[in-house]
Amino acid sequence: MKQFNTHETSRIIEMAWEDRTPFEAIEGLFGLSEPEVIEIMRANIKRKTFNNWRERVSGRKTKHLRLRSPDVSRGYCATQYKPARKR
Repeated sequence: MKQFNTHETSRIIEMAWEDRTPFEAIEGLFGLSEPEVIEIMRANIKRKTFNNWRERVSGRKTKHLRLRSPDVSRGYCATQYKPARKR
């Protein structure tokens, strides 16, 4: 498997943790299949946290494009990334 630096590994974990980011998006950016993402998660987060994550994402429609409604064409909520407020 390809080696990733700390920043890349952190981003992979962040994307895997997000419920609305499909594994296919991670594969497109980093070239990792779902089993490889699972391997990275297992190696880099606590066992209980990993188990909770696996239980949450297993079969989840938003984590797998083939299960997702064709009406959904984005990987995140439109209000998730808001511009910074001016002070």
